[in-house]
Amino acid sequence: MAVDASLSLETWDIVVLVLYFVIVMAIGIIATVRANRGNAAGFFLAEKSMTFIPIAGSIYASNIGAPMFVGLAGSSAAFGFAPVMFEWHATYTLIALGWVFAPIYIASGSYTMPEYLQKRFGGKRLRIYYSVIQLLLSIISGISGELYAGSLFMEQLLGWDIYASTIIILLITAVYTIGGGLAAVIYTDTLQAVILLIGASTVSVIAMEKIGGYESMVNQFLSAASRDTYRRQSLYQNASCGFPPADSFHIFRSMDSNYPWPGLVFGLTLLATYYWCTQQVIVQRNLAAKDVSHSKAACVIASYLKILPFFLFVWPGMSSRILYPDDIGCSTPAECQRICSNEAGCTNIAYPLLVLTLLPEGLKGLMLAAMLAALMSTLTSQFNSTSSLFTLDIWSNFRPKATQFEVVLVGRLWGLVMIGFSIAWLPILGVIQGGQLWDYLQAISSYITPPWVVAFMLAMFWNRASEQGIWWGLMAGFVTGMTRMIVEFSFPAPKCGSGDPDNRPAIISKVHYLMFAIILGTVSFIVNVCVTIITKPRRKNQLHRVTWWTKGDKEYPDLTDDELSSDEDSEKADKEYPDLTDDELSSDEDSEKADKESLKSETVKKLSCGRKTYNFMCGVAQEPPRHMTAEEKRLVMDKMTSITENPYWSRICDYNAIIAIALTCFIIGFYA
Repeated sequence: MAVDASLSLETWDIVVLVLYFVIVMAIGIIATVRANRGNAAGFFLAEKSMTFIPIAGSIYASNIGAPMFVGLAGSSAAFGFAPVMFEWHATYTLIALGWVFAPIYIASGSYTMPEYLQKRFGGKRLRIYYSVIQLLLSIISGISGELYAGSLFMEQLLGWDIYASTIIILLITAVYTIGGGLAAVIYTDTLQAVILLIGASTVSVIAMEKIGGYESMVNQFLSAASRDTYRRQSLYQNASCGFPPADSFHIFRSMDSNYPWPGLVFGLTLLATYYWCTQQVIVQRNLAAKDVSHSKAACVIASYLKILPFFLFVWPGMSSRILYPDDIGCSTPAECQRICSNEAGCTNIAYPLLVLTLLPEGLKGLMLAAMLAALMSTLTSQFNSTSSLFTLDIWSNFRPKATQFEVVLVGRLWGLVMIGFSIAWLPILGVIQGGQLWDYLQAISSYITPPWVVAFMLAMFWNRASEQGIWWGLMAGFVTGMTRMIVEFSFPAPKCGSGDPDNRPAIISKVHYLMFAIILGTVSFIVNVCVTIITKPRRKNQLHRVTWWTKGDKEYPDLTDDELSSDEDSEKADKEYPDLTDDELSSDEDSEKADKESLKSETVKKLSCGRKTYNFMCGVAQEPPRHMTAEEKRLVMDKMTSITENPYWSRICDYNAIIAIALTCFIIGFYA
């Protein structure tokens, strides 16, 4: 839809927008300056010093990205209430993260999820493979999905093309993300979560008031169709794809619906577990908590916040279809192409259209700031987490003796590389996502992630699980999932109103992507178990702190297989502190050598102004670091991997987790 001049930003909109950018950049720069960015723990885990409120805000803001404004609201405009289950399901998996997954990750001393797999199973291939898969997902759905949704929003509001919008968004986002590390990301995310809630709440209230309230929405939504749809209904008695489905106000639906109930119950559980419990973007924030109680509290608060998208995005999406049925409900390829340049449908513009037409001067700028807050917070999370994956799990395997400076610098540069890959994917995404961005993102996850959920669950709860079993289960899942994905994108569904026959294979047209996720997870599980039974498991002394049953062990696990060359090395590892990396020094001899090098470095001439500037931009300390003794390192590691809790705060977290689960169950039951 072309943007009318009368709908452009006015003076107060621009003032609000500029003020937003100034505040966010100021907070990002302050966090960048104050953060310890010169080592991996500082850059990637914010030195494990975060309290529950900023972590909860960062988790929420990292998840509520631009696809919520465009994708979730758009799918709700098309199908009604059911898409909200993707949000409400998060309550259960967030609680699982805080109570089950995070304590194991913390006890094992893992920075990244691939690193955990290596500590659990040994070898390098699982760690590298999982890193590659998460980077791939970030490119084809994570970062590119955010950029596509954000640029679509800005194209509707400002008239900018997709690439101009993308470049501006990326320039602002990259400054404090690539420079500041996780601390800058979490603090700016917390601010942006507040702006997001204020802006989205404003749009929801105005939209619901415009249509006459909730009861009016219920009465009008099922008949919200374009005039062309009504014309074809009267002439040909055929307008099924132009109207919302009859079960729009139910969450659990029949097997032949857009969201079959087994898929929402079981298939979505796999997707949600991957996203909230095993994906680097979310888990990395949780691992930055100063202790387990703060980790749990952050998960509880985030689970409460995940109830809100029903009111912030689902209601406005449905309201938009009622207010603009000819635009949102277009039912022929030619008409949709004219309105939104997408033959498959225009529900993706449901939310931007509300902002364009309903909000007064000033609030329009606030809403654009809220959308940008959602977009930028998710992008910052993606950049920081993909940097962690590449440097700690891939780069370190090829450069095992890399310095802390090199690791952090490579992490920053990799963020720029991911930007390039994601921009290159945008034209492809625009073609294959059809008219439903939300379903595209969820379908991609359904075809790739279920085998990984099975792998993590077996790793944590089945001590017998072997590396070979996990590997071949993942291979079977990858082949099965990629086959389905390639076939689906090769045979797109016929467009509404085109009259084209549905020539898709039955495995595509009859099996919903959420149902396929169940099949994929089952295939992977069977292969995992069968191969594990006939292969050798890990030794007991290699399982300390890496499973649910051993997370409380005082001993640390033996070094992984690729770090051990013989039984003699294994015995040596048992005597020494086992889990220290080379750059952290693993013996008193190395510490003494480091001390000598430190004394030598202090005699070097004073750094030049240019060198100091370079060090600041790259996160290198201006003064030589104080090298700790082996004993001091042991104490630091013990503190960082401790899962002990204050009993009082542990009970408070437990009670709130029960309340959050009960409240979500009640709401789902009410709308089921």
